Amino acid sequence: MWERGWYRFARKLNSPNFGQRPAGAKIDLIVLHAISLPPGQYGGDEVQRLFTNRLDWRAHPYFATIEGAMVSAHFYIRRSGELWQFVSCDDRAWHAGISQYRGRENCNDDSIGVEFEGVDDAGFEAGQYETAASLCAAIAQCYPVAHVAGHQHIAKGRKSDPGSGFDWDQLQRALAWPEEFFPADPAQPG
Repeated sequence: MWERGWYRFARKLNSPNFGQRPAGAKIDLIVLHAISLPPGQYGGDEVQRLFTNRLDWRAHPYFATIEGAMVSAHFYIRRSGELWQFVSCDDRAWHAGISQYRGRENCNDDSIGVEFEGVDDAGFEAGQYETAASLCAAIAQCYPVAHVAGHQHIAKGRKSDPGSGFDWDQLQRALAWPEEFFPADPAQPG
């Protein structure tokens, strides 16, 4: 299923926005995010363009507010459930920013970032949860995953995604992972 950190069931599109993980990094956290560009609009290729530094900052007024951002995630799950990968899981994607979780700072160092096409306060599609459950299970076969959290839990007060529209119970049931893998109160920031 995996080749040098690339998942064979994902569409591959290399992002230049990554780096090496620190020596001895224990990749035990999956961080869930929500993104759409412009916010609330789905189906375009703007997220792929953002993660590959090819977004036209003049194409929409919102883009000017994020101009120059050099970000990425390991994975992106479209509304249809289609899965994209931008960075090898062996490498450090730039998705978490200033962050702290389970007593560690800089969550980019030891996490895998998964973006859902969506916005914080709206629901997500059944196909996205199905893809996420399969993906998380596959990640756990290669990496010592012990935690799943939202961006809202690792960047308290700074980020709110995947937000109130994300059904944590549905993902936990699909994975059949213990409650301690998930935030104590997933609807609230960590």
